[in-house]
Amino acid sequence: MTVFGLPEPSLRLGVFIGVLVLLLALEARWPRRPPRQGRRRWPVHFALVVLGTLLLRGMAALSVPLVAVAAALWAQQAGFGLLNLLHWPPWLALVLTLLAFDALLWAQHLAFHRLPWCWRLHRVHHADQEIDVTTALRFHPLELAGSMLIKVAAVLLLGAPAEAVVIFEIALNGLALFNHANLRLPLALDRALRWIVVTPDLHRVHHSVLASEHDRNFGNGLSLWDRLFGTYEAQPREGHLGMRIGLSAYEGEGPMRLGWNLLLPLK
Repeated sequence: MTVFGLPEPSLRLGVFIGVLVLLLALEARWPRRPPRQGRRRWPVHFALVVLGTLLLRGMAALSVPLVAVAAALWAQQAGFGLLNLLHWPPWLALVLTLLAFDALLWAQHLAFHRLPWCWRLHRVHHADQEIDVTTALRFHPLELAGSMLIKVAAVLLLGAPAEAVVIFEIALNGLALFNHANLRLPLALDRALRWIVVTPDLHRVHHSVLASEHDRNFGNGLSLWDRLFGTYEAQPREGHLGMRIGLSAYEGEGPMRLGWNLLLPLK
């Protein structure tokens, strides 16, 4: 499908690369924390996102709609899902889809911390011993595949419009890059933004080595859900410069090796 006159994959990739490059430049100019390992971590992050993308493309090549946009198009043609049955105005369907998917992402993130087998996959993301914009790329390929299946199920049940799914996925990628950035925002701007969206300072708490902190702040887009369900943590106990990032059980060179990360769920 085309969005704003551009093929949907090209639009998503262009926005993703543009936001990534912009945030890399901004965090190099205004870092929140001094880097320790820095760019040494980046090759494994880019390798993981390439492997995950290839896996998702393989799913898309199957004869059933196993990617979110394809599932939305199929549901629309078949008249399947809640919104396709209710025939609500397009603007209302768009708003409800964006809110529902952001809430689902919060709940999924919470589940990936609570359920042991899900945590085995998700701890690859948390094993990073620093946090910068490339940490948003650091997910085990099987976690990306599982997340896509959850999203497809939600698209089919909701009957989400394909345009809304594209907008959500572009926003999801952009906000994930933003809230992982090692970017020093003016404190007044951070205080204002975090009433609506998850800021880098707010999400950094979630990457603390302290379990009491990395089991908080599960939001990706809106900060509403953490405030609403009591999982909001405003600041790290040791401060943003003093806090330790990662998982205390996995330190050293391991998290910077591709094979180590791919095999971590089996350990």
